[in-house]
Amino acid sequence: MVTTPVYKPPGWFGRMSPEKQDTLLKMLILSMAAILSFSTRLFSVLRFESVIHEFDPYFNYRTTKYLTENGFYSFHNWFDDRAWYPLGRIIGGTIYPGLMITSATIYRILQFLHITIDIRNVCVFLAPLFSSLTTIITYLLTKELKDASSGLVAAAMISVVPGYISRSVAGSYDNEGIAIFCMLLTYYMWIKAVKTGSIYWAGMCGIAYFYMVSSWGGYVFLINLIPLHVLALMITGRFSHRVYVAYSTLYCLGTLLSMQISFVGFQPVQSSEHMAALGVFGLCQLYAFADYVSSRLSKEDYDVLFQAIYTICAVASISVGAVLTVTGKISPWTGRFYSLLDPSYAKNNIPIIASVSEHQPTSWSSFYFDLQFLVFMFPVGLYYCFSKLTDANIFIILYGVTSIYFAGVMVRLMLVLAPVMCILSGIGVSSILTTYCKQLETVPQEKKAKRYGSNYFKKNEIAWSFIFCMSFFLTAYMLHCTWVTSEAYSSPSIVLSARSHDGSRIIFDDFREAYYWLRHNTPEDAKVMSWWDYGYQITAMANRTILVDNNTWNNTHISRVGQAMASTEDKAYEIMKELDVNYVLVIFGGLTGYSSDDINKFLWMVRIGGSTDRGKHIKENDYYTPSGEFRIDKDGSETLLKSLMYKMCYYRFGQVYTEAGKPPGYDRVRNAEIGNKNFELDVLEEAYTTEHWLVRIYKVKDLPNRGV
Repeated sequence: MVTTPVYKPPGWFGRMSPEKQDTLLKMLILSMAAILSFSTRLFSVLRFESVIHEFDPYFNYRTTKYLTENGFYSFHNWFDDRAWYPLGRIIGGTIYPGLMITSATIYRILQFLHITIDIRNVCVFLAPLFSSLTTIITYLLTKELKDASSGLVAAAMISVVPGYISRSVAGSYDNEGIAIFCMLLTYYMWIKAVKTGSIYWAGMCGIAYFYMVSSWGGYVFLINLIPLHVLALMITGRFSHRVYVAYSTLYCLGTLLSMQISFVGFQPVQSSEHMAALGVFGLCQLYAFADYVSSRLSKEDYDVLFQAIYTICAVASISVGAVLTVTGKISPWTGRFYSLLDPSYAKNNIPIIASVSEHQPTSWSSFYFDLQFLVFMFPVGLYYCFSKLTDANIFIILYGVTSIYFAGVMVRLMLVLAPVMCILSGIGVSSILTTYCKQLETVPQEKKAKRYGSNYFKKNEIAWSFIFCMSFFLTAYMLHCTWVTSEAYSSPSIVLSARSHDGSRIIFDDFREAYYWLRHNTPEDAKVMSWWDYGYQITAMANRTILVDNNTWNNTHISRVGQAMASTEDKAYEIMKELDVNYVLVIFGGLTGYSSDDINKFLWMVRIGGSTDRGKHIKENDYYTPSGEFRIDKDGSETLLKSLMYKMCYYRFGQVYTEAGKPPGYDRVRNAEIGNKNFELDVLEEAYTTEHWLVRIYKVKDLPNRGV
């Protein structure tokens, strides 16, 4: 008896060809990675309300709001009289406007579509949105370097890597939020241009580079890395017509476009940081000219002509470069650039740069904390790239090696290292899994024995072991990234949280409390003096005029504020009256245990205050004990105990009990009882202290009336 099988029509997925199924599956995985990248960065919104984080984002939000309300022309010509009193600041000529224009454009599009949304929410969610786009562009870039499988692994890795999440969580409205996408987009276009030699892809690379220049000062890394790649191709004999067309188009178009940014101006043809790109551009022209001449002359004539032209060009370039440098036409390298080449340069010469925590060298633990599993897979990816050298692989090798050096010099540049870590680790993981998955072929044992011979011993078991280990490490990586994101990078610095003894969460909202008080209880023309860290927040949230802010463009002005903080009351009063100060704001963490307060930053105020001619009388050694310790107890330096900063932080603190079993005036950050308790303020009066004493505001007294 013959039974006819029941016909079951295939589903829509079954009707597709294997190629289409494979493409659809990759698109689904990539979409999931992009969604994961966006959702992972929403921890801060789920834990707190939708707020802007950190310090710089408040300036960016304030300027973006001004742009949406007043238009681009007013924004470009905006003179901000509430910053750097009495100097002011020209906003349009001192910022990279890409971030603000991107947010304003998205806001306008949403308004055009009748989607009502506040500009603040656009700013809060912009970085997570671009992190999703970064995930997609990472896939495309890695696919160009290796294959689609490596691209999917790299995209999944970058979607959760803490080194990138730290600057792309919801509310982290800073330039880096879109700059990493712009950087990888430029690299992707560059690889396409090098592979194809197409003017179209080179032109697109130039436009992507322009977007990068408009977004972040880190574009200098790009315009030095790409010429380095071209130079490496020349040295290794891989320079070709494709590379010539790609770089010449990129340099000409990218330089012209970048000069349209007011803050950049003529730097691409004047500053030392851009001279490498110009030099390689010149080498490309000489190389192409030499190649053309060699096809027209005999070898003997060509050698004579080449040596003559080479000597003339070398002497002329060195001479012109030296003259332009001496005359100031080519500006010297900036302090930040020197600090990348010499980590001790800023500490010894420019304390304002060294005082920024982001500019400190990176510890080994930070590499593991921000990258975890990628630290070990990075060399594996390098191995696979070296094993099959191509023009594209040489680029990613140079990117990886240079970025790991710069990330070690400056912790902020961990952000530049994280993408290439994910790309090379994705190549390494994918290559390993591909190698061992191929060993799991379902071939009869007889055929396997003939194919592999003596190498067949435990082949399946070994392959499964490696696959299991890699799966375990990837799972551990995912758990680590989730934990780091939730614990370290999801709490806005303006709203602090801690755990009480019973495990409940305590919220410290003192910053917003203090700024609200300033906004509603001080005159609109009041001038507030604080350390530069808090300038952007005071201007944006309290809407009051400040003396210095996070732009740190004028070292002399910041030094004057540092001198006031480090001096005695009478000398500080002269400086405050000179600067027309009405209120002074300080951050104090001795009651709550908040370690990032002004006492812990005080030595930087001393160093910066004493770095100018008017502050030469301020010596750092005067604030240490005879044994060289910085102490705030009774053994502390008399100069420190009588300084204005010390008195503003510890005023009335000697009457407060902070911990059981400890004397009054016990500082929970420094773990010591303060040495100067019973004092009164002569030139200041306490105006407001927040609930947890995190922010203290003082009013500067008027000059005493003279008697008749």
